Amino acid sequence: MSAFSPGPRNLLTDVPGFLVGNAEDLAVKTGVTVVTGSRPFVAGVAVMGGAPGTRETDLLAPDKLVPAVDALVLSGGSAFGLAAADGVMDALRAAGRGHPAGGTLVPIAPAAILFDLANGGAKDWAANPYPALGRAAFGAASEAFALGTAGAGAGATTARLRGGLGSASFILPSGATVGALVAVNALGSAVVPGTRHFWAAPWEMDAEFGGLGPAPAAPGPAGTFRVKLEIPRAGEATTIAVVATDAALDKAGATRMAWAAHDGIARALSPAHTPFDGDLIFAASTRLSAAPADPAEMLALGHAAALCLARAVARAVYEATPLLGDPFPCWASL
Repeated sequence: MSAFSPGPRNLLTDVPGFLVGNAEDLAVKTGVTVVTGSRPFVAGVAVMGGAPGTRETDLLAPDKLVPAVDALVLSGGSAFGLAAADGVMDALRAAGRGHPAGGTLVPIAPAAILFDLANGGAKDWAANPYPALGRAAFGAASEAFALGTAGAGAGATTARLRGGLGSASFILPSGATVGALVAVNALGSAVVPGTRHFWAAPWEMDAEFGGLGPAPAAPGPAGTFRVKLEIPRAGEATTIAVVATDAALDKAGATRMAWAAHDGIARALSPAHTPFDGDLIFAASTRLSAAPADPAEMLALGHAAALCLARAVARAVYEATPLLGDPFPCWASL
């Protein structure tokens, strides 16, 4: 671990070639985050939660035809939020982007959603707001972007605390960069119950989420279980993420990296991957490879992605700021 160091921004956009854009409606308490770049990129996906909401993720399987995507979309809004990809597709097409098919260009923008419909925001819209939010998020894509109550994390919650949008990065000894981006809306908790200490504390870099270190006493099995609903209901939580690298990967390698990165969710949230969460991770690389990645390189990339994601989860909760009528306080107010 000591051989890994954060990138200059400590954001996913430390990976060359990637941009991130956010858009929010703070009255509705929701938002959209888009990962894109100047050209298509290879992507894979891994789903471990029991209640996912997705669009075009089947295309990312290694045996499917389309070799690369134009954007990845993370959105609030439950199933309504899948329409954010419509706005992203419109913006991509206007930019001349897309997969050639039948004499036209079809932008490829797989999407995943989280449930933020019960967070106290104004959900009585006359028209679905997510296509416009998707287009705005794509238009805002840059190397710098906000964390906490922003983008797809704008309306997110966790067990007894506000959730949010987080990111982190690592530069590996090989020179490759790995970054993570996550919208944390988990059923479980990012902190040890009864404390301000993050589960992800052992992997913190440069006091990036408060520098408190691990909890002074191990909580024991019973103390690891805290959820935000007394009676959990399917689909009312979810942590969705993107891990990215500039190491050369094919679709199978990206998929393997996505699976490995799920360890980061398990290290930073307890409980994780529940039947009531739709936990999903996209993995992406700006360098499409025609050959399988070296197994030793895949080991390092997967380990770094998991550590980055654990740190990004804690940063999401640490950076959250309050909105009027929030059901839970922010970490900073504890």
